[in-house]
Amino acid sequence: MSMHPEQSAVTVLGLGPMGRALAGAFLDAGVRTTVWNRTPGRDRDLVARGAVGARTAEEAVTAGGLIVVCVVNYDAADGILRPGPVTDALKGRTLVNLTADTPVRARDTARWAAGHGIRYLDGAIMTPTTTIGTPAAVFIHAGPADLYEEHRPVLAALGGTHTHLGEEIGRAAAYDIALLDIFWTAVAGYTHALALARAEGVTAGELAPFAKGIGAILPPLFEQAAQDVDNGTFSGEGNPITSAVSSMAHIIEASEAHGIDAGVMRAAEGVARRAIGRGHGADGFARLAEVLARH
Repeated sequence: MSMHPEQSAVTVLGLGPMGRALAGAFLDAGVRTTVWNRTPGRDRDLVARGAVGARTAEEAVTAGGLIVVCVVNYDAADGILRPGPVTDALKGRTLVNLTADTPVRARDTARWAAGHGIRYLDGAIMTPTTTIGTPAAVFIHAGPADLYEEHRPVLAALGGTHTHLGEEIGRAAAYDIALLDIFWTAVAGYTHALALARAEGVTAGELAPFAKGIGAILPPLFEQAAQDVDNGTFSGEGNPITSAVSSMAHIIEASEAHGIDAGVMRAAEGVARRAIGRGHGADGFARLAEVLARH
C-alpha cells in the first residue's frame, strides 16, 4: 500500500548509481516514479520494479510535478535541463537538484529557474548509495521554505534525515563542499599514512585499529575548533602550532626518505609556518582557518 497520496508523482533524471538508488527508494515507498537517463538501458531494473521509463527528458518531466535530478555535476545537469523543450516542460513544476557542485553554480541555476517559471530547490546527499531509503541517509536542502515543506512528505521517501538549511540557495552546496573537504582530505591523509607505514614494514591491517583510534579523538577537536573560529579564540595551550609544525616536518622527512610524495603535508606545513611567521606560533591549529582566508 502506498504511503503517499495517489496524486504524488516524481521524476528522476539521471540513473547513475545514486540516481538509481533514489528512484528505487521512491518506488519502495509507493511513489509513482518516472525515470530517464541519457544512456539507454539503465532503467531496466527500475521499470521491472514498477517505474515508468521515459523515452526523452521532456517526456519524463511532463509525467509529474516534482522533478529530481542527480547527475555528475551541473554541466551534466544543464545539458539535460536547459535545452528549450525540457525548460518549457519544467515551467510551473518543482525541480530538486541533488547534483553536487559549487554554491556559485547553485545560485546560477536558481536564477535560470526563476527566469523560466521553474520552482527550484537545491540540495546535496551526504551519505553513500547504500544508505538511500534507510534511516542512515542524510540529505540537506536549501531554497524557499514553503516549497521545501510542500514536497517534504515525498522527499521523506528517500529515508534518513532531511535538513532545510535556509532560503539562500547556495547553502546546501556550501555545506556539501565543506564537508567533502573534510572527507577527502582525511581519506587522502589515511592513504598517505598507509603508504608510509608500508614503507616502514607496517601492514595496513596492523595500522588500521590505531587509525580508528585517531579518528575517534577528532569529534571533540572539531567542536573546539568550531568554537575557536567563531569566537576568535585560538588557545594553543595543549598543542601550539609550533609543536604541530615539528610533527609535520617529521612526517615529511620520513616520507621523502622512502621516495613517497609528501606534497599534501608540505602544503599544510607551509600554511602553519606562515601562521608562525605572523606571530601565531603559540596559538592553536584552528588559527590556520583565518590565515588561509587572507590574501
